[in-house]
Amino acid sequence: MRRLSRRTVLAATATTAVASAATVTPAQAAASSGSRPPATAQRPTPELRALLREIDPKRIEATVRRLASFGTRHTLSSQDDPVRGIGAARDWIAAELRSYAAESAGRMTVELQSYIQEPASRIPVPTRITNVVATLRGSIAPERVYVVSGHYDSRATDVMDAVSDAPGADDDASGVAVAMELARVMAKRRPAATIVFAAVAGEEQGLYGAAYMAQQYKSSGTDLQAMFTNDIVGSPKADDGTVDPYTIRLFAEGVPSSETPEEAAVRRSVGGENDSPARQLARFVRDAGENEATGMRVRVVYRRDRYRRGGDHIPFLERGYPAARFTEPTEDFAHQHQDVRVDETGKQYGDLPEFCDFPYIARVARVNAAALWTLAQAPGTPRGAKILTSTLTNATQLVWTRGTEPDLAGYEIVWRETTSPEWTHVVEAGDVTSFELALSKDNVFFGVRAVGATGLRSQVAFPAPG
Repeated sequence: MRRLSRRTVLAATATTAVASAATVTPAQAAASSGSRPPATAQRPTPELRALLREIDPKRIEATVRRLASFGTRHTLSSQDDPVRGIGAARDWIAAELRSYAAESAGRMTVELQSYIQEPASRIPVPTRITNVVATLRGSIAPERVYVVSGHYDSRATDVMDAVSDAPGADDDASGVAVAMELARVMAKRRPAATIVFAAVAGEEQGLYGAAYMAQQYKSSGTDLQAMFTNDIVGSPKADDGTVDPYTIRLFAEGVPSSETPEEAAVRRSVGGENDSPARQLARFVRDAGENEATGMRVRVVYRRDRYRRGGDHIPFLERGYPAARFTEPTEDFAHQHQDVRVDETGKQYGDLPEFCDFPYIARVARVNAAALWTLAQAPGTPRGAKILTSTLTNATQLVWTRGTEPDLAGYEIVWRETTSPEWTHVVEAGDVTSFELALSKDNVFFGVRAVGATGLRSQVAFPAPG
């Protein structure tokens, strides 16, 4: 077991933080609104930069316009009309993803994940709900899975209106376009872990498709380590006309939706309200996705979702998976959940492609890509992380289980003041499974992250008392 004195820890981690700040470019500073990146920030690799350059706003625009052209994609609309309704959209998405998979040398497969939803809230009759799922199998750790999604169903003002036009350009052809564009650019590549690109249905009626998908993973014991949904990511323009073109919101819950009474008692005892798996995922997204290669600022919001709204990340959270939601910085509610119409003042309502900003969606896709690719190429999140509490001392001893990745190089300890939202200090631990620091566990928060042979870091694991 390695040990570091308090003086050594403070000196080393202060140096790390300063060195990290020194790498900030003017573009990064602008993207971060002048804030210094966290000490845990990860610079994009040449491989990632090449991937990000391939994300194409014109292809994203073509996807959004094609999805809007189906008239309505309401979950209760036609399943077998070849040109209008959710069935036509489903078949087009599947055909596009299969064309990408054809370039993957067999690594990507596409399936229609279907089930019959019995009558329930907003589902008056038994209804087939189908998710279109493209899976890019990992080359080193295929059992480790990361998911990115958007929902391809749409709605008009009346959530039960399956007939009227509901183009759903922003909500949520934009999110589907992000997932599909990532599938296109990643299909020819070899991620270490498995990445899933999903277009799910039934979101507007009650998150049905995502709930089914999450349960399939849960029932099969899948090691799903992160999930993002992109829902309403089509425009940086608010209803008052203000524009924030370089910010994307990321909603991340604090108290886990899946928390048991026993876990709640531990959380209350250690003060872990801001250290859920979703919050660690959000910190990772900022670490990997906020830089000059994406040109974006990630505004993490400490909520599960907006007021009176919900998204497809929630069923994953409810089943214990780290998940978060990307949404544009401020919304224009005249262009979502609205019948297509012009009112007496000449104001246009409806979720039409003309109100989307396609270069903005491409930048959102780059944030997603940076986070997903870094997650997939880095080692997995450390397991079994604990702070030993058998004796009362002013030092802190952490233990964890060593990962099985062949390219695992070692581990780092991160820490921060209890009042800080970001990890501020990093200490190299080495290829060990136990580490002691001369800092009191009562005064700061600690975490453990894995380091790969190429220098990429995992999400942080928040240790439980043990």
